[in-house]
Amino acid sequence: MLTVDVVVLTAGEPPEVLLIQRRNPPFEGRWALPGGFVEEREQVASAAPRELAEETGLKVAGLDLLGVYDTPGRDPRGWTVSVVYLARVDRREAVAGADDARDARWFPAEDLPDLAFDHRLILADALAAARTP
Repeated sequence: MLTVDVVVLTAGEPPEVLLIQRRNPPFEGRWALPGGFVEEREQVASAAPRELAEETGLKVAGLDLLGVYDTPGRDPRGWTVSVVYLARVDRREAVAGADDARDARWFPAEDLPDLAFDHRLILADALAAARTP
């Protein structure tokens, strides 16, 4: 299965990160990065901003490729590869959970709730990349 996830970080220290509360299993009710499945015949680079907008209402320009996450077992539904993008915004914008997201909120990167999947690892990589000039 091919998925996309988007890490959205605010400028400043400490940065804030945009998370969604999952509406559906697996990890129903837990917090996660916005993202989802790439649709048939859709390009990954188009799927990431689409999923971000569908789940949070946030539209951002300039997504940077963070990496590809493919560790077996990262998703209990089966082998899943996620292409992850990083977006930086000047400040937090108004967001609202929609589609597969029950809720959407900004969290201080240093005070996060329990995250679904391997999203804590992905977020750590994103924070390290954001600190690199």
